[in-house]
Amino acid sequence: MRAHLGDQLVIESPATGVARRDGEIVGLHHEDGTPPYDVRWSDTDEVTLVFPGPDAHIRHLEHEHPGPGRGGPAEAVSAATGAADPGDIGRRVAAERRRRGLSRVEAAGRARMSPDYLAYLEERPADPTLGTLIRLADALGTTVAALRGGGMDLPPGQGHALLHPRLRDLGPEECRTLLSTHGVGRVSVTAADGHPAVVPVNYEVVDDAIVFRTAPDSVAAAAVETEVAFEVDHVDEAMSQGWSVLAVGTASRVTEPEAVRGLAQHAHTTPWAGGERDMWVSIRPTRLTGRRITPADR
Repeated sequence: MRAHLGDQLVIESPATGVARRDGEIVGLHHEDGTPPYDVRWSDTDEVTLVFPGPDAHIRHLEHEHPGPGRGGPAEAVSAATGAADPGDIGRRVAAERRRRGLSRVEAAGRARMSPDYLAYLEERPADPTLGTLIRLADALGTTVAALRGGGMDLPPGQGHALLHPRLRDLGPEECRTLLSTHGVGRVSVTAADGHPAVVPVNYEVVDDAIVFRTAPDSVAAAAVETEVAFEVDHVDEAMSQGWSVLAVGTASRVTEPEAVRGLAQHAHTTPWAGGERDMWVSIRPTRLTGRRITPADR
């Protein structure tokens, strides 16, 4: 029997095979993942040292790939990249811990868990139990909903600022690289009623031109034959950092049939807004600027 931190230990009835008790493995005593284990039981929330008997088995996390030497957080690192691969909950836990100025040992002590297990949660895409999240939230002065991403529907930017942020301008090549991945951007236009508007659109970059499709009677269609600003950004709310790129250029309608067919055939996504949107608009930037916010030591 071998286990990893975060796996579930299930005790079954020898007669019926029905689970009688289960708990989360929060501590290992051997590098190869063999027993005994520190188990936090789901029914009592207590941690005990367990030597599993013949009626016990390990339920591995679906994202894990068992193998020797995967016993602790130092081993929970991708062999291909040499870098940790945290999940969303782990990123939020780590961000809140650093924001409070707590070491892993201090935070683990407050949450009544092993520092190794806290390291595992922060470094791997784990799925901790509700009891574990309640203790972590209490230790970090936050809520379970926040650790689970309950504020994802809120506008980005409401998190705390970095203690030592670094704001730097991006060069044209880096702007092109960030802009080149298809996604969602915002185009500024003057609507038919004469008022300014900013419209989100699904876009792609083709031959250095920003292209998106819309309906002829839409607000975004007002961009045609005018100089517009097109903005795309990425905000990491958990880490209080991100970047933005602004492209300025004249928008034009793509009318050549072969070009329209090529764009439609090779488009990665359809417009999220749905409906008939077969009018392609192209913006060829004449000016590219951008900025990035990171911790000062990066």
